[in-house]
Amino acid sequence: MSRMIHAFGRCAAALLLSAAGTSTALAAFPDHPVKLVVPYTPGGSADQLARVLAERLSQELGQPVVVENKPGANTMIAATQVARAQPDGYTVFLASNASMVLNPMLYQKISYDAARDFRVLSVVAELPLVVVANNDVPAATLAQFVDYARARPGKLNYASVGIGNPLQLATELLKSRTGIDAAHIPYNGSAPALSSLMSNDTQLMVDVISTSLPLVRDKKIKALAVTTSERLPVLPDVPTVAESGFPGFRAATWFGLAVPKATPSAEAARLQEAVAAVMRQPDFRDRFQVQGLVIQAPRSQAEIDAYVAEDRERWGAVIQANSIKLD
Repeated sequence: MSRMIHAFGRCAAALLLSAAGTSTALAAFPDHPVKLVVPYTPGGSADQLARVLAERLSQELGQPVVVENKPGANTMIAATQVARAQPDGYTVFLASNASMVLNPMLYQKISYDAARDFRVLSVVAELPLVVVANNDVPAATLAQFVDYARARPGKLNYASVGIGNPLQLATELLKSRTGIDAAHIPYNGSAPALSSLMSNDTQLMVDVISTSLPLVRDKKIKALAVTTSERLPVLPDVPTVAESGFPGFRAATWFGLAVPKATPSAEAARLQEAVAAVMRQPDFRDRFQVQGLVIQAPRSQAEIDAYVAEDRERWGAVIQANSIKLD
């Protein structure tokens, strides 16, 4: 009997040691640097967000978070790299609605499956859009512009930075909601698109706040409305599209963090907890507010999944209605 008792004691001790070892291993994450893969070139608003986020995540996690820029193929090079990375929590992706929502619906050939390969851990920031117009158009509000455009079907042009880009899709969504008819003129970048707007080659554009804001402030173009649910501190006198007579309208691009889908739940939860702590920091929010980036309140995983699903439904309807496909 005593042998059985001793044997049982040894087994129990072994189990306790094993459990303690497992707990220690989980608690130790991360025990070496984490890589944050950014699908954009250095210097832009997304890269700036990633670098400040990495710095603060380093403080929360107790390990360096190293930014690796991997631009190209409309975020798909970086997305593919992360999708194929070891799912251990040490490779994190600066995700966006381009990589997680739009690309899978736009491209006929794509090397990753957003729903199958990724888990979105957070929606860190929204990049609001602004509806801007040429100064010579006799309209001071979006409602007036809509009336002007409806009286001239097919005679106005709108600028974008390319077919399938979120800005073009947002303009098509605006057209469908307001009933205006304007021809799409794509440009290779924001600078030529905005130049066309200032020269009246195009009369309308939906643009990110950060690029249009200096021109609006210098009165080189005029802001008619913002596409967010609420007015923005950087343009407090500019109403939302919803306030302008088109209730329920909302459009924005977003950035967040994602990891490979098979990342263990403990590691994913630790990363999610760390980024939520950063998002709650008032100076983090204020730092990007002046650039037009709206730092979000932390969401639960269920809320994040619902947010992405709603975004997919919104843009899927636009893409299907306009038969937009990219090679």
